[in-house]
Amino acid sequence: MEEQLKVLLIEDDSEIVESVAAVFGLRWSETKLISTMYGGKGIELARTESPDIIILDLGLPDTDGFQVLRQIRSFSNIPVVILTVMGEETDKIRGLELGADDYIVKPFSPGELLARARAVLRRSHTSGATGEANGKPVIRGKLRMDFTSQEVSLGDKVLKISPTQYEILHELVTNENKVVSIKKLLQKIGRAEQATDIKYLDVNVKRLKEMIEIEVGHTVIFVEENGKGYKFLGG
Repeated sequence: MEEQLKVLLIEDDSEIVESVAAVFGLRWSETKLISTMYGGKGIELARTESPDIIILDLGLPDTDGFQVLRQIRSFSNIPVVILTVMGEETDKIRGLELGADDYIVKPFSPGELLARARAVLRRSHTSGATGEANGKPVIRGKLRMDFTSQEVSLGDKVLKISPTQYEILHELVTNENKVVSIKKLLQKIGRAEQATDIKYLDVNVKRLKEMIEIEVGHTVIFVEENGKGYKFLGG
């Protein structure tokens, strides 16, 4: 029997709610869809319902979707896919910087949404199993990666990172002091070598870099070498 998938949809357009419910119901028969048109209620449901994935519209009647994303990321790493009519690059980048795992610009096909959701969930479910065979955490100075729990911490502080960011960090840390190519990192997170995908990778690396450097106090953790890729500087 197919495992139940719990989806939280924060969206004020009833037609989109019906469309999302229909496509998940057809392709993923055991889906439980929880929906609300209000951002404040969505934050509450994210806490109380523990969904497997959140689909978040940025244009909500009561609050800015970016604020909703920021609040959710303050307490949860649940995968988030943004739905937005905002096609501007700055809006996409802002969403990723705040911790979204992916974004889709309206209008979109239900099939595209499902494919993106599957990819995000696949990364979320497999990230914890990509560590070393013995399951021991990797410790590099203050940085600690627990492959079993998929938890990343710096000293006593647990970092709130997305499944995509975990995959990127895992690849860099397990190849420390070596340049990991952009192509390999894109493959790791299920992306193609297109301009938007490279930008998606760059934004997530930038976010990781900022979070880690604030805590460890170093000016450079990841080094881009002539556009070839990124490198984690081990201690």
